[in-house]
Order: sequence, then structure tokens, then C-alpha cells
Amino acid sequence: MKYSTGLGESVSAMELTNQKLIDMYRKMLEIRRFEEKVAELYEKGDLAFAKGFIHLYIGEEAVAVGACANLRKEDYVTGTHRGHGHCIAKGARLDKMLAEICGKESGYCKGKGGSMHIAEPALGILGTNGIVGAGIPQAVGAALSAKMRGTDQVCVCFFGDGASNTGAFHEALNLAALWKVPVIFVCENNLYAITVAASISTSVENIAERARAYGIPGVVVDGMDVLAVHHAVKEAVERARKGFGPTLIECKTYRFRGHFEGEMWGAEAYRKRDEIKKWIEKCPIQCFKRKLIEMKVLTEKEAEAVEASVAREVEEAAAFAKESPFPTPESALQDVFA
Repeated sequence: MKYSTGLGESVSAMELTNQKLIDMYRKMLEIRRFEEKVAELYEKGDLAFAKGFIHLYIGEEAVAVGACANLRKEDYVTGTHRGHGHCIAKGARLDKMLAEICGKESGYCKGKGGSMHIAEPALGILGTNGIVGAGIPQAVGAALSAKMRGTDQVCVCFFGDGASNTGAFHEALNLAALWKVPVIFVCENNLYAITVAASISTSVENIAERARAYGIPGVVVDGMDVLAVHHAVKEAVERARKGFGPTLIECKTYRFRGHFEGEMWGAEAYRKRDEIKKWIEKCPIQCFKRKLIEMKVLTEKEAEAVEASVAREVEEAAAFAKESPFPTPESALQDVFA
């Protein structure tokens, strides 16, 4: 098992053009500002769904962006209940994303999927998923289809630390390793499965250690460092495209907000304020911005211009979602396949 804690970030940065680095910074900002807008709409009562159905990706942006920056449009991703960032990182439009979350007809799933069930096959987004761990075997299936069709497509499968304790995780890794399918398992270890700490629910210190049981590479990476994530996933993607099979990458990260919006537990019910503060100081966006300025990829003024552009895009997405109609009652049985 390999360990990466950002020490290889200079190597990763050299592999990328300045424009690619700026695009990654922008994409992280898109996710952050989008999620902040979702939180704002939730607090105002403007979302169509009840409390408990909105899980924000704030704090984890480096994982989705670092991973998806290695993918082509035709490659696949599967997401989680906390999947807005996965979709945006893979190229989903903010306006159609927000419309879906608001339950509007112009959303990716015509307002019927909502926050936890967003899909766009044309972009390789096979779906976020409200069932913990359910996207893992789906990703193996998608990767198997690519192998059977003789393409060099890969599938990146995002899941959390809690999902790594499900039977679906172990069954899927076993089959993926046995069949050498082109899938990259990306565990977003944000230390908690709802309120249960990974330290008291998981038998190993690093979830990536479980790769050994299936004879595949396991990598632990700093999930707050977009360049470290990018470099680790780049190696795994290249390995998968060459037919050498899956890799398990564990990204140590942290969600800055509660498990879901409207969480009824207090801030210190299961996470200490000092712990939250410590991780917020590692904000992946601010750290990457400082890095780009140090590298002279961006100036402070140029970074501000990117932020302003993203802010406008998010406001336009909010206006689009607000103006879009809800699905008609007559459409309730349309697009029902089972």
C-alpha cells in the first residue's frame, strides 16, 4: 500500500498546464458556491424536499475535482447521497443541477430524482444514490461493460467510509479484482458515517489497507489537496486503461457542515468544535488558491475575477431553477421503467 500526503503535489502540478490548474480551481469554487446556494435556499424553505434530504459537499471539493480532472466525457462516475460535487466535477450544468434539487421539470431527472438521485448518462454520470454503498457494484458493472465492449473507458466510484463496511463494498472489490475491470474506487473518508466515527466502526486505521485482501493497489492520500488526489487518481486511471484492473484510493477529507441540512444534533454532539475548526483551516480551495498564487499561475486579482464569474453563474442557475415549472401531475408515470 502506498501513502501520499501531498508530497507529490509538485510532480502533479508539473503534469498540468496553467489553464488546467485554473479550471480545477474554478470547478472547486463552483461546487462550493453551488452548495452554499443550496444551503441558502434550504434555510429559506425554497426547496421542494423535506428536512434531511440535502447533504452538502462543502469541504470535500478537492476529492471530486482532483479525481474527475483525469476523466474523459465518455468515462463514468457513480456518486453518493452527498453527490452534488461528483456531478459538477464531471461536467454537469449548475442550472440543471439546481433545478433538479428544487424539484423542477428542467432538472436532469425532470425534478423526480432530487438531491440524492441525479444522473446524466450523456456525461457519464450514472447516478448519485441514496442507498449507502449501492453505487459500488454499479460501478463494477459499468466497468465490466467497458471491458466487454473493448473500449478504454474507466469508471470512478465515489463512496464514504461508512460504505466501506457494507457487504456491497467487499463483494464488488472481489469481483472487480477477479475480472480486472477498469474501475477506480475512491473512498471519501470524512471520518464519520452520519454520527458514527470511523475510528470506532472500522477495524483498520486506513480503509485502503483492505485492498490487500483483493490483491489490488491501495493508496492513502490527503483528500484536502487537489493535486495529491489528481496524481493518485491519474496513476490509477492509467493502470485501469491498460487493463491492469482496479485501485482503491482513500482520500482523508472532512465535511464542514452537518451530515445533512437541518441536522438536529448540536455541533458538539459527535464532533468537537476544535476538530471542525482545525479542518476548516485546511480548506482545500483556499490552500489551492494560495498554491496557484505562489506558483504565479494566478494573481490575487485574477483569482477574484474567477470567484466573481462563478458567483454570477450560481445566481443565474438559481434564477433558472426558480423560473422553471414543477412537473405536471400527468407526468408522474412517465419515465418509469420498473
